[in-house]
Amino acid sequence: MALPEILLIIGIGLLAGVLSGLVGIGGGIVLVPALVYFLKYSQHQAQGTSLGVLMLPVVFLGFYQYYKYGQANGNPIDLKIVGILAIGFILGGFLGGKIATKIDGELMKKLFAILLLYTAVKLLQWDQALIRWVKSLVS
Repeated sequence: MALPEILLIIGIGLLAGVLSGLVGIGGGIVLVPALVYFLKYSQHQAQGTSLGVLMLPVVFLGFYQYYKYGQANGNPIDLKIVGILAIGFILGGFLGGKIATKIDGELMKKLFAILLLYTAVKLLQWDQALIRWVKSLVS
């Protein structure tokens, strides 16, 4: 592997790690598109690689910072909730992976894009703005 490609991969990982620690997003929001567009991975390769990164304990360091912050500020992270969510996450990851391998790569790309778009619209509350706008036209 050539040095420029190694540096690109490290840069993608660094960006995904910083954003993951900063706003709590899964690396997939950054990693999957970056792997598809910069490294020309298939959608399945990119999603599998993103999941592979999550297997490593790299997320622990970001979690640890939030844990320390919560302890110090009286808003601790409930480790029981983390454990219970992890059970569902493990089962969901297994089932999602089985389903994803049966879906065409182009359809996977579209489903991924729709999920990102939907998330952005909800987080920015554009859906509520659109509803208000439509109501103003009707009244």
